[in-house]
Order: sequence, then C-alpha cells, then structure tokens
Amino acid sequence: MPGKTDTSGIHLWLVLMKAHQSLERYAWHSIGQTGLGFSDFAVLETLLHKGPSPVNILGAGIPLTSGSMTAAIDRLERRHLVRRGVDSADRRARIVHLTAEGRRLIETAFHDHQAAMEIAAESVTPAERAILIRLLKKWGKATLEKLDSSPQKGEPHVWTTGKHRSR
Repeated sequence: MPGKTDTSGIHLWLVLMKAHQSLERYAWHSIGQTGLGFSDFAVLETLLHKGPSPVNILGAGIPLTSGSMTAAIDRLERRHLVRRGVDSADRRARIVHLTAEGRRLIETAFHDHQAAMEIAAESVTPAERAILIRLLKKWGKATLEKLDSSPQKGEPHVWTTGKHRSR
C-alpha cells in the first residue's frame, strides 16, 4: 500500500517552489532563445500588450530597479526597438513606445515564447489547468489577506491552535 501523501502546508509550499523553479528555468531558456534578455523581453512584451507607457508605470509592472529599467530602455532605444516621447499631459514625463521594428521583434519573440510555455504545460490537461489556476489564485489571495491583516503588515502569521501571533 503506498504511503499517505503529505498535504502539510510546508510540503505544499515546497512542491510549488520546486515546480516554480523548473518552470522559471524553462521560461528563461525560452526567452533566451528569442535573442533578448529578460528585462528587454519584459519591457517589449509590456509595451506590446499594454501600449505606450510612461517610464514609471512601465517600471511598476516589471521587477527591475529604476536604474535597471532606464538601462533596459536605453539599450532598446539604441537598437531602435523603442522610442521615448513626451507626454502631452505632463511634459516632464517620458512615454515609451514600440517602434515598428520593436513591434515585429516582440510579436515574433512573444509568439515563440508562448508556444514554448504551451509545450511546458502540455502535461496538464485544459481541465486541470483551469482547476490549478482557480486553486492557485485562491491560495495566493488568501495568503495575501493573512499578510495584510497582520498586526505588523508584511510580517507572517504564526498559526498555533487556532490563534495567531506575529513573529
């Protein structure tokens, strides 16, 4: 008789972390095959799907420091993949736009990356994907609510016999 499956929170986290590490390695490899680095791909992909954006808004959605974001935009601008323009509502702000060359590159690169990630997910049926997405969203949202309700925001709860305390 097979052993009982460990359903503890720590084991669940460990399995999720290992799955994330595998998927992340696969995604980084896929992005690398496009000829772009992660930050350049992320900037171009955001512009493709969100449209022209102020630098600060662009930076808020991509996990880069402001200096790294500026370096990425500078690099993309030198390659003629993006251009900076003036915001008509606030002349101090700069709006980043895809150039035609940038659009062609990221459309192809994103299509290739999307296909690669589809291959990575092919072991999970569409029905299983829907369940997985629903459960991961539920878990993530509930976890953030616990964190946000912490007496000292940002500190994890320690649950003991139905009570909790901050670490």
